[in-house]
Parts: sequence; C-alpha cells; structure tokens
Amino acid sequence: MTFKNIGSAARNWLVLAFTALNSVAATAQENAANAASAATGAAAAVAEENPYGLSALWAQGDFVAKATLMILVVMSMASWYVIFTKLAEQSKLNRQAEAARNRFWEAETVELGKERLAAGSAFRYIAEKGLDGASKHTGLLGAVDFNEWVTMSIQRAINNVQSRMQDGLAVLATVGSTAPFVGLFGTVWGIYHALVKIGMSGQASIDKVAGPVGEALIMTAIGLAVAVPAVLGYNWLVRRNKAVMEEVNAFGSDLHAVLLGLAKK
Repeated sequence: MTFKNIGSAARNWLVLAFTALNSVAATAQENAANAASAATGAAAAVAEENPYGLSALWAQGDFVAKATLMILVVMSMASWYVIFTKLAEQSKLNRQAEAARNRFWEAETVELGKERLAAGSAFRYIAEKGLDGASKHTGLLGAVDFNEWVTMSIQRAINNVQSRMQDGLAVLATVGSTAPFVGLFGTVWGIYHALVKIGMSGQASIDKVAGPVGEALIMTAIGLAVAVPAVLGYNWLVRRNKAVMEEVNAFGSDLHAVLLGLAKK
C-alpha cells in the first residue's frame, strides 16, 4: 500500500469520525431540550394544579376566612394610602418652608412677607395668626400681656399645623399593632378546620389537613405583610414630621421676635 492510499484512508476515517461525533452531539442536545421542555411543562402543570394557593383559599374558604382576608386587604390599602398621602404633604410643607426662607424674610413688613407666600401655605397661615394676635389686642384681650398674647396666637397656629401633619398616623399605628393578630385569628380558624376534618375522617392524612393548614399559614403571612410596612411607614413619617416641624417652630419663633420688635417701635 502506498503512502497516498494510506493518507486517503486516514482522511476518510477522520471524516467518518467527525460525522459520528456531530450526530451524537446533535442527539444529546435534542434530548436535553426535550427533557428541559418536559420539566418546564411539569412545573407549569404543578403550578396550575396547586390546590392550596390564594385562589383556592378564596374559593374554598368559608365566610369567616373570606371576611378576615378582606379585613387584611382593607387595612393594607389604608396604610399604603396614608403613607403616600403623608409623604406628599411633608414634601409640600418642605417646599413651603423653602419659599418662606427665600421670600418672607426679604420683605419690608410682615404683611408684605405674608402676601409673598402661597395661599395654602402653612407659613402664611402662621403669619396671619401672628398679625391677628398683634392687631387685635383690645378689649378684654388688652388685659393679657402683649408678649404672652402674641405667643399664644402663634403657638395655636403651630399646633394646628402639627395636628394636620399627624392626621393618619394613628391609622398606621393601628394597622401595625392589630394586623398580626388579625392574621393570627385566620391562622387559628384554619387550624380549627384542620382539626374538624381530622375528627370527621378519623385519620390525620395530608390530603385532609393540607388545605386548612395552608390556609392558616397564608393568613399568618398576609398579616405580617400588612403589619410590617405600616410599622416602618409610621416610624419613617414620624421622623420626617419631626424635621418638618422644626422648620415650622423656627419660623414661629422668628416671627414672634419680629412682631414684638415692631410693637416696641
């Protein structure tokens, strides 16, 4: 056999070997794709056939379970509404504080400074009450010391602003403290149903207690999911309220000093 024949045979053998390897690789890839597709289909089927999810809880739950779930949903909606609305109010008051710093104190008189502020501004409201207290110190009110009367007028206005800023925080405190117990009530009710089914069937099999126990665990999780944002939102908003009210109190103190200084002239 010549070298030429040997080279040709070797080349043919290599071609056959590469063809076989490609065929094996393609078959393996196809099998892997089929296996992955089968696993995905099985997982989807399991997810679709889950008899213990939220939909099953609502469909199979009794009046008490549904009422408990609706109470938790309402509490969650109320807490998130308060969080977003109070955050918007605090941001608005911060903008009003910046406007008061930039516009009010540059005016020649308190009256002109008040007119520079927006109509719904809390700082304009405090300035108006301070001016009213300084100008209406007559009659029976004249028996009150002027300094004390102006202080009372401004402090009342500040207290009204603070009261408005605290509106809704009681809702967050209530939700944060009671939602876990509402969820716990749902948990106890689900366990009660599990015990009833065990007693009626005479055996503690998984298929008898999985539904009620799953309902109990879901109620616990929902109660915690409602309570945690309410508690965190309450603490966050209280801290932001404190920072905003420091601006309001500082404005009231400065206004009080200005009104007393103008009265002495």
